[in-house]
Amino acid sequence: RPMIVQRERLVTSRVWLLLDVGREMTGLCPSGERAYEVAANALRMFAALSLRRSDDLSLVLADSASITRVPFHGGFAQFERTLDTALDGTGKNPRNMDALLTYARRIADRESLVVVATDERAVQERHFHDIRLIAHAHPVVMVDVATANPFVPHAGLRVADGVSHRRVPAFLIDHRAAQAVHSHREYAAAALQHELDHYGSRVICAESSEPMFANFIGTLSPGVDQRGRDRLGGTGIPMVKGG
Repeated sequence: RPMIVQRERLVTSRVWLLLDVGREMTGLCPSGERAYEVAANALRMFAALSLRRSDDLSLVLADSASITRVPFHGGFAQFERTLDTALDGTGKNPRNMDALLTYARRIADRESLVVVATDERAVQERHFHDIRLIAHAHPVVMVDVATANPFVPHAGLRVADGVSHRRVPAFLIDHRAAQAVHSHREYAAAALQHELDHYGSRVICAESSEPMFANFIGTLSPGVDQRGRDRLGGTGIPMVKGG
């Protein structure tokens, strides 16, 4: 006799979106966008997919002065308004990556997806221990925003120090200095990816919103592990078209 069996996946449906809003995130990207704007757009992509599958979202913003969990209820339009309001005044205080990762470690809802959005200079080798502990309990995606290389001429961009507002001296802008910065950034990104690879987690790197979107699609569709795809509705990438 035929039988109907209903199977229930024993997974949570919560997504934690953690955003670094320290002063360093006001740095310019080659596109002219601020780093926090590119990072926020990446979180919008995650929110669009997660809300489509009725996941619960938790938005957390952190700098050296505070860590704030922003209440959110509603659809994607409401999420955008909530995020835009929360980003008002970004850059008043320095970042505190240690506190942000400690917050992520204390998320009690195991197996929930944790997305940490920051820039490429934030994560240091001393943070790898915390990242390992987070990735051991959760699928993790690190959003790594690349800011403008200060030793490369950028048309239309005025690259200056974020605190003193002094411009980079012209005699320092040369190929050797630019290549040294580029090589160091590539090494740091590869080291972070290597750490997360052990746990099936991923890093999404980009220097503006458009390539961030392309990398988001390419990473989460075929690359992320099954736990991560479960949180984002499988390979349902068409859901973000036109978003």
